[in-house]
Amino acid sequence: MASKFTENQQKIAHMLSNGPKTAEELNEKLKIPLNEVSQELKEMMKLKLIRQDGYPLKYSLSPEIDSKLKERKAIAMEDHYKLRLKIITDVQAIDESLAMKSLDEVEKALRNEKDFTVYDLYKAPPTKEGEHYTSYLEGELSVKDFPSLVRLVYFFGPTSIEVLKPEKLEIPVDELQDGLMDMVEMVQSYNYHILKMMNRKELESFQRKLIK
Repeated sequence: MASKFTENQQKIAHMLSNGPKTAEELNEKLKIPLNEVSQELKEMMKLKLIRQDGYPLKYSLSPEIDSKLKERKAIAMEDHYKLRLKIITDVQAIDESLAMKSLDEVEKALRNEKDFTVYDLYKAPPTKEGEHYTSYLEGELSVKDFPSLVRLVYFFGPTSIEVLKPEKLEIPVDELQDGLMDMVEMVQSYNYHILKMMNRKELESFQRKLIK
């Protein structure tokens, strides 16, 4: 579901999760122009995200989407983490099956992290680009604290992160300190392994570039 809805469609879907509505009712409740509501409803019908019946014509969520939204609400009720994010992580492989395997491994690792709460994950079908297959995983999740955010960035290497909530966040000094120390340790470890793989000539060239 992460990649199916536009922003307005998300608002419509949440409104429909409370029961069937006419286009006029959605227009009144959401303060979205009626012509835009009608267009969004048409697109959602094409994608089979909603259905219509009755007179006057009312729209309701498809059973699959309705079930998914109820699942998200149940997750949110148990989720005590304040920082909610949307991430995108890219994968690349020489074979389509390997690309899918990489996506499955990323999903499994995210779900197994005790300091993450996963709301939704979408794995895009791999596409061939030149000699490789590329794909991505888009996810919505919350993280426990700043150190957890640092681990998310370092170990999962997202190419995009969007903060969904809250609008403001206060970080205690000890939590900030722990996260920064984790970050320093991770960067130093990464640098050590990279430098260890370089020969003397490559290392000298690398150091000259740093000085410039």
